[in-house]
Amino acid sequence: MAEYKNRIAVDIYDQQYTLVGTEDPEHMRYVAGLVDEKIREIGVRNAGLDTTRKAVLSAVNVMDDYVKLQEKYDSLVQELEQKDN
Repeated sequence: MAEYKNRIAVDIYDQQYTLVGTEDPEHMRYVAGLVDEKIREIGVRNAGLDTTRKAVLSAVNVMDDYVKLQEKYDSLVQELEQKDN
């Protein structure tokens, strides 16, 4: 059976997008807001870039943050496992 999906409209960098997902709509709006914030932050520092390049640089920055958090998480899990042994 298919899960119920929420469908919401959000604005990201002055463009409207429809997000569809099983997450809570408030969570989806929050995430979209973070994406908008990141693109605008990149835009302030790199005003001459087109929207596509701003979006790609934002994605690279977000993935860098994600990878660093994942590495930290893995390190902490490994540390906890060593303490348990």
